[in-house]
This record gives sequence, C-alpha cells and structure tokens, in this order.
Amino acid sequence: MGYLKIEECELYFEIEGSGHPLVFIHGGNMDRRMWDEQFFLFAEYFRVIRYDVRGFGKSAPSREPYSPGEDLYFLLNHLNIPKTHIVGLSLGGTIAIEFAISHVEMVDKLVLVGSGVGGFQFAEEGIRRQMEIMKVAQEEGAKRAVELWLQDPMMVPAMENPHISAKIRRICLENLYAYSPDFAPLKSIKPPAIHRLKEIQSPTLVIVGERDDPEILTIADILEREIPEVKKLITPGAGHIVNMEKPGEFNKIVLDFLRN
Repeated sequence: MGYLKIEECELYFEIEGSGHPLVFIHGGNMDRRMWDEQFFLFAEYFRVIRYDVRGFGKSAPSREPYSPGEDLYFLLNHLNIPKTHIVGLSLGGTIAIEFAISHVEMVDKLVLVGSGVGGFQFAEEGIRRQMEIMKVAQEEGAKRAVELWLQDPMMVPAMENPHISAKIRRICLENLYAYSPDFAPLKSIKPPAIHRLKEIQSPTLVIVGERDDPEILTIADILEREIPEVKKLITPGAGHIVNMEKPGEFNKIVLDFLRN
C-alpha cells in the first residue's frame, strides 16, 4: 500500500499478488473496499492494484477539475506498469473507458460493470433524483443524502441483500465528501467517449445486472454495439453492484475472461 502525490493530492493504492497487472476501479460514492471479494482472490492469478479515486476513501480531494483517467496513467507509470487489465464499475467503468481510448497501448483486457460513459444524456427523471439528493445534502447534511441515495432505485437491489447492505451503508457514510459542494468536477475527454467507443482496441467484457437502472442497461447496449471486440453478459437477479451482490458468479465470469 502507499500514496502517490499528484499535484496537490495524494492518491492511495494497494497491491497484492504477482503476475500480469490488473486494476480495479470503484464506483461513485464508494471506494476500493467494494472490491474486497475480488482483491485477494484475483491476486492468486494477477498482480492486483486497487486504488481510491480522488475525493474517495483515503485519497485526498481535488480543489480543481481533474482527469481521473490521467491519475490512473500517473499511477501506472509510478508502479512501472506498461500494460494492464482493467475492471471498472459504474464511475470506475466511465474512467476505464476514457483511459482505454486515451492510452490504447496500455490496456490488455477491459471489464465494464454497470458502467457509465462520458457524453451519455440521462433522462430527466434520473437527473431530478440526483439533484434532489444534492439539495438534501446542502440543506440536511451529507449523512441524510447518503440514506436517500441508498433508497434510490439504482441501489435498492443491493440494499435488499442482508449480506452486503450494512457494508455498503458503512462505505457510503465514510465517503461523505462526495456530497460536498466543493467536490471538484471531472474533466472528460473530448470528443466525449460515447462518440469514440470504436477506438477501444482491447477485448471487452460488459457485465450488467438484470435489475440495474434502465439507463445503465441502455448504456450496456450502446457499449455492446459500438466497441469492436466485445461480449455482453446480463447477471440474473443482480442490480448495479454486481461484484458485491453476486460475487461467486462475477468472479468466475471475470476470471474466465481474463485468463483465457
């Protein structure tokens, strides 16, 4: 484990195992701990790196707009990793996609789980829900906003699971800065990634939960249609956080994809 200084921020990372590198990128409002069911298991086969995106977990927040894809680039250079597999969930998938477009030569295989994608226009209803959560954060505090977020349709399937709901709540409550008005916006690539998916050269696996938000399912369809070498799998009964909701199925599917 360690910290990498990038501009005014410190990026926290952990490494386990040996072999070919594999990076896990967490989803929004969470941190590296969402990969606990994968970190040590996958380290039996790979050199596994997981890290906290700026403003989450143990990584310092940024005061200015920044590129999370370039943060990953600096981290890999710091660790002397010229090429790696990448697994990203939700926000982590958005970051992984932009990295795979900007640094084609550094990505072996790509796994996108309940992924977002830069440039996708969400419907009014989804935007309204997010705006309401941010309004609650400002008026009633970040803890109340977290509870509202955990009741969002995107989070309901995971929160119905008694084996993981307490852990998800704890991680989210320990990432309250995500609801701060000072949270620095992300700088996305231009043109937006959604118009550049054909530039991805890595074999790609798209995983989405059957019960995920309809717009995340739409994004999965777009990824399947636009990425040149891609396979999409729908996980029955799972919602947005597939790796925590269905760890056994998820681990087998991803290990098979990465090792074959």
